[in-house]
Amino acid sequence: MKFRPRRAAVPHHVRRQAICRQAQRRHSHFYARCSHWSFGRDALAAPIRWGRERWVLAGGALLLALLTGVGLPVWAKAMHHPASPPPHTTLALALPPLPMQPSVPAVEDWQVVRVKSGQTLADIFHDHDLSSNDLARILSSGKDVNALKKIHPGDEIAFLLGSSGELRALRFDRDPATRVTLHFKNAAGPLVEEITPRAVERREHIAHGVIEGSLFAAGNKAGMSNAMILKLAKVFGYDIDFAQDLQAGDSFTVIYDDVYRDGEYLHEGDIIAAEFVNQGKRYTAIRFEKPDGDIAYYSADGHPLKKAFMRTPVDFTRISSTFGLREHPILGYMKMHKGVDYAAPMGTPIYAAGDGTIVFRGQKHGYGNFIIIQHTKDISTAYGHMSRFAVNERVGEHVRQGQIIGYVGMTGMATGPHLHYEFRVDGEQRNPLTVTLPPPEPLSGALMAQFKRDNAPLLARIQMVDDNRRLASAARGNASID
Repeated sequence: MKFRPRRAAVPHHVRRQAICRQAQRRHSHFYARCSHWSFGRDALAAPIRWGRERWVLAGGALLLALLTGVGLPVWAKAMHHPASPPPHTTLALALPPLPMQPSVPAVEDWQVVRVKSGQTLADIFHDHDLSSNDLARILSSGKDVNALKKIHPGDEIAFLLGSSGELRALRFDRDPATRVTLHFKNAAGPLVEEITPRAVERREHIAHGVIEGSLFAAGNKAGMSNAMILKLAKVFGYDIDFAQDLQAGDSFTVIYDDVYRDGEYLHEGDIIAAEFVNQGKRYTAIRFEKPDGDIAYYSADGHPLKKAFMRTPVDFTRISSTFGLREHPILGYMKMHKGVDYAAPMGTPIYAAGDGTIVFRGQKHGYGNFIIIQHTKDISTAYGHMSRFAVNERVGEHVRQGQIIGYVGMTGMATGPHLHYEFRVDGEQRNPLTVTLPPPEPLSGALMAQFKRDNAPLLARIQMVDDNRRLASAARGNASID
């Protein structure tokens, strides 16, 4: 057995130093970089040097402080549980009843029909699949349905239908100011009539024109409609032949009105007063209504413009053949033409030249569709080449001046649509353009006094227009001289 000598004990501080030297050798690269770091007492005297490592350590410490200061309160708030709301009690209270609301009536769906030319009430009922029995009930109801018996193009008729298509009510205008509604309350009972007044307004206008080419051109330039120009021609048609007498430089001044209903234009109104200067002669027309409702136009001295006969019983475009000897356009030889031919478009209405009785209505050789009206024991008028007769005219029936008796055509021996018009005295044809017509009776007594009171303001207005026109013409003349 060998004896190993006991090693002497190594002091503790020596061993620690040996361990440190061994660690420095093993991690020499780390100690080389951090050898200047010192946390000992001797370092207090050395100056502080901030290198990259110190900045990293300081930034990390600052970031840790920020996270601690911000994150902890947020986390604490998220983990906080809100206190439960205090308990509450619901009580049922009695409320007062709501006021009754007015019922809203259902909107009635009226079907409005505008009457077309040549259409009858029966045609309208048939086109809209309405019962002919309902039509018979309306016409025999004893109500004021005369407007339905004589409908005109442009009239409006409205129907109110039920859920099954049955007629519940019919509505029409009796006149511009009155609307009539017929209600079908039950299938067999009488109709219930409802009358509704409508607001009608007449707006007055003044027009002045000078003839340069035609009456229509001058009227349109003055702002008048064709319908109003035709009314003007009819007013003066007893004294002025607008086919032959009109000349350039003739002038007219017209006071007329238009009819508006519920604020909307309805149709042209009437000529209230007018003045026409033809070939230097002045003609005046004043509309005057007598107490019995008769309306006519009178001259300024109270003589009616309406003569016993119209010289031109048709709205024509030109005179195609005058009274006298001529070469017949079809037969080709000279023959006496015992009337005046007024060329007009096919279907233009033909009027009775005066009051009288129809004594012939039918076909006559050469004349085609022909009508003769006896006015007095001595005087009669004849109308030929009509395309058709008016529906209601028959032999023996009385007609009034201006009533439509037929329509322009070219039946018989005619080369184009026109009216052949004859004026006969004791059966002998006379020239309608030159024959002397009997003068009518003037107003007298109280009617004449009333007429003068009524027409004085109208004549003053026409005179004012004429004065202004003359002043303007004189001013233009002076300007041209200067």
